[in-house]
Amino acid sequence: MQIDRGVTRIGDTDFRWGSRTYIMGIINVSPDSFSGDGQPTLKAAMEWAKQMVDEGADIIDVGGESTRPDSQPITPEEEIARVVPFVERAAGKIGVPISVDTYKTVVARRAMEAGADLLNDVSGLTWGTGMIELAGKKNAPIVITSNQRDNPAQDIMNAVIGQLRELMEKAMKAGVRPENIIIDPGVGFGKTVEQNLEIVRRLDELKVMGRPILLGTSRKSFIGVVLDAPPQERLEGTAATTAIGISKGADIVRVHDVKQMKLIAKMSDAVIRGMKR
Repeated sequence: MQIDRGVTRIGDTDFRWGSRTYIMGIINVSPDSFSGDGQPTLKAAMEWAKQMVDEGADIIDVGGESTRPDSQPITPEEEIARVVPFVERAAGKIGVPISVDTYKTVVARRAMEAGADLLNDVSGLTWGTGMIELAGKKNAPIVITSNQRDNPAQDIMNAVIGQLRELMEKAMKAGVRPENIIIDPGVGFGKTVEQNLEIVRRLDELKVMGRPILLGTSRKSFIGVVLDAPPQERLEGTAATTAIGISKGADIVRVHDVKQMKLIAKMSDAVIRGMKR
């Protein structure tokens, strides 16, 4: 049975869940991004964001700190210095909402003051404090992510669903409206290769949550293990997981390669949701 997940307003745009798959384009303003696509200057980041929008991105997600397992943490001040100038320059000017990828509340607050529209905390709301309270206070949409880095699981889907339920309850108690919650199973965050594959295969089980599903598999290491390929050579693997994820209910796909994944999503939507002329 199809559950009506309604509409979420992100910035000035209504996202009508179930109508099509939305594309979230990734902008890394960190120099040590795992995928090797970090933008060295504000000008380069803006040019890349504009190109992504031209290629079909519906949201631009900007992050200033790498979250790969072996990355070195940076101070909030350094992250703000990387992220906020981009948000100030891009917000309201590139034609799509801006999402900020951070687990630090102070960074998220400064980004929202600069014009960011969506909070994307990959930590499972555990690496920092106050993020859901900020979302509630600002009436801001938020992506909540299942993250097992600090608590590895054997039964991965049970763990993911259980954690997402708990986080949703916390968010709503903090004043976040249900329609402002987007869920992410957290592919790559504390999961084994086999568990990441299982999440994509069983993604439709998250529909029981009644909220839109964000899937982020783009260039991730489990694809590299399967294909024996470095990040820049994982396009086909990303395309396969994206198409399968859409068939299993993904509403947003977070990607590096917007042009190609937009076509994958368009074709997948035509098969799954019916051709729209």
